[in-house]
Amino acid sequence: MNKTVGIVGYGAYIPRNRIKVEEIAKIWGADAPSYKRGLMLREKSVPGPDQDTITMSVEATRNALKRCEIDPAEIGAIYIGSESHPYAVKPSGTTVAEAIGATPSIHCADFEFACKAGSEGMFVSYGLVMAGLIKYGLGIGADTSQGAPGDALEYSASAGAASFIFGDHNLLAEVEETYSFMTDTPDFWRREHQFYPQHGGRFTGEPAYFRTVLGAARGIMEKAGAKAEDFDYVVFHQPNGKFPLRVGKMLGFPKEKIETGWLVPTLGNTYSGASPIGLTAILDAAKAGDRILMVSYGSGAGSDAFIFRCTDRLAEVQDKAKKTRDYLDKNQKYLDYGTYAKFRGKIHKND
Repeated sequence: MNKTVGIVGYGAYIPRNRIKVEEIAKIWGADAPSYKRGLMLREKSVPGPDQDTITMSVEATRNALKRCEIDPAEIGAIYIGSESHPYAVKPSGTTVAEAIGATPSIHCADFEFACKAGSEGMFVSYGLVMAGLIKYGLGIGADTSQGAPGDALEYSASAGAASFIFGDHNLLAEVEETYSFMTDTPDFWRREHQFYPQHGGRFTGEPAYFRTVLGAARGIMEKAGAKAEDFDYVVFHQPNGKFPLRVGKMLGFPKEKIETGWLVPTLGNTYSGASPIGLTAILDAAKAGDRILMVSYGSGAGSDAFIFRCTDRLAEVQDKAKKTRDYLDKNQKYLDYGTYAKFRGKIHKND
């Protein structure tokens, strides 16, 4: 099949609320400078009481639609990847589909695979368009991430969404290759009825994150016959500031190829949205002919890798919707810990 499929619309959404690392650390008597040095984090986004995976997905998708100007009724599938779907039993996708004006004939599913659920939605949307089963597919990565009070995750778990519409014409970035890598490595989990996830501590880096991300990155580069120097930008899953820089160095990528999509120091870890939101920031800045490598990661453990090549059309649409860095760097509202705890529902009443 001689067919080219890729991104025809993209968008992001990041809440304006923020909390600084120092504000969290002072509550727990922790050493804020050590978190800032060790994890390379300064602050993170915080969803408001009226924001969740669904509302952020709607906003990100509306930005994606502004950039492709298609009729939402032509979208044949919608897949939302998240660890924080608002309902245990009720899909997020049906609400988003109605909010954007899709038709009832759309195929819809919610995905979960820790932090790679967003790239799963992208992968399946791309595949269905490639197979000719649908005209357009919508893949979303969104989360209002959870971290237990005082746990290391609380310093990074944040909120945001990225939305990608895939099609086979008027492409902004064509998909050149895809590749996935998976093993049974339980470094992070949350059982039913638990408020917060647990993690395997020192096992989170190795063998979990680094073996998996390296496996996917090396696999797709070998499949494409490409080396680090063949790419203009790269974005890895970013649970903290340190891991993506380290894995980039191991693969031969200089920091300047990582920085455009390296949002975590001021965004935090948006879980299913982490690498997809980084990709939106890259698309905001890239130009025709630029080649992008994206590698997601989800505990459990797996990675999806994509190679994109940008087209001439990208420059025509970059300014048609709010850019990711504008969400991230402008109009922030800083919260104290009490307000943050209230917004995130960290104070539970006894039954």
